[in-house]
Amino acid sequence: TLEEAEIEDGECLTALVLQPQLAATASAFALWCHGDGVVVTWGAAKSGGDSSAAQDQLRGVQQIQATRFGAFAAILEDGSVVTWGDANYGDDSSAVQDQLRGVQQIQATGSAFAAILEDGSVVTWGHSNYGGDSSEVRDQLRGVQQIQATVAGAFAAILADGSVVTWGHAGCGDDSSAVQDQLRGVRQIQATNVAFAAILEDGCVVTWGHENRGGDSSAVQDQIKGVQQIQATDSAFAAILEDGSVVTWGNAAAGSDSSAVRDQLKGVQQIQAACRAFAAIVKDGSVVTWGDRDYGGDSSAVRDQLKGVQQIQATLTAFAAILEDGSVATWGEPHYGSDSSAVRDQLKGVQQIQATYRALAAILEDGSVVTWGHRDYGGDSSAVRDQ
Repeated sequence: TLEEAEIEDGECLTALVLQPQLAATASAFALWCHGDGVVVTWGAAKSGGDSSAAQDQLRGVQQIQATRFGAFAAILEDGSVVTWGDANYGDDSSAVQDQLRGVQQIQATGSAFAAILEDGSVVTWGHSNYGGDSSEVRDQLRGVQQIQATVAGAFAAILADGSVVTWGHAGCGDDSSAVQDQLRGVRQIQATNVAFAAILEDGCVVTWGHENRGGDSSAVQDQIKGVQQIQATDSAFAAILEDGSVVTWGNAAAGSDSSAVRDQLKGVQQIQAACRAFAAIVKDGSVVTWGDRDYGGDSSAVRDQLKGVQQIQATLTAFAAILEDGSVATWGEPHYGSDSSAVRDQLKGVQQIQATYRALAAILEDGSVVTWGHRDYGGDSSAVRDQ
């Protein structure tokens, strides 16, 4: 109480509003507030939906990251890390717990984690064949600024001098030797499931990894200049250029063929991706979609609703767009989250949306959460609603 805190009349108080945040594996959600001591999880128990074994340790959570296939890692305020979920996919960090001190950020493949420490070194754990073993490049991992990862099991770390170090599963982006001479002044990296694309300081792009799934950008090299940001489906990239146009490459069946909507891709502000389709928010707040029609590439059924779109989130095959009035429009495969009819009346004042493979969770302005989609993938949060 104010009395117990010895606050007197006339004293000024500063109130900090803790904003809830969401993280997700393929089939479970984790909800927390920055610096708070409460983490609420639901969904598939083995894939991180059951955090009971770690609850006593989850105090002062700063950030939570997740492997796609089933484990969470929370950075605490003292820089240590707590993990839970499936031991096969990153839950077991016991072998490196003594090294996990002063952790600044964490990145993940489908089944392994990589943590950047305050001294710029990196600690990895999880499935050794999918990025969890970084022993071969340990001496090179100095002054690491950020890390990106392919789901299939490779990491790419940007160093302080703008160069890149890669490791992990063979054929999934771990081998960057063919382009090492080009990887200078790297400022950002994006990834499909098995390939990387790096944006350089001059706005050019360097790619490597599986050639047919985004690793070969030779067909569009003359077009990818002045790149501002890149988004990726499981096997195709889409780059937003400084003039607001978009260039795509990779697997045609997964969104690399944007020819049908090229004239509409003007003034693009941001792009989101499902497994095999893209959705772009353009300057007027409308949305342009392309890619596999069955994976969200066809938004014609909700076109009239897609006005004033603020942000978009995606499951494997469905999209959810937050509109300027805080309501939500969904489209794509019904069994993967596009059918939000059962909760439509509750989706008011939506601030943020997170997704598993087949379900979505929305945080409302009052801090409550609304979920929909497949119940086994986090679409049913009734068991933790009161929390």
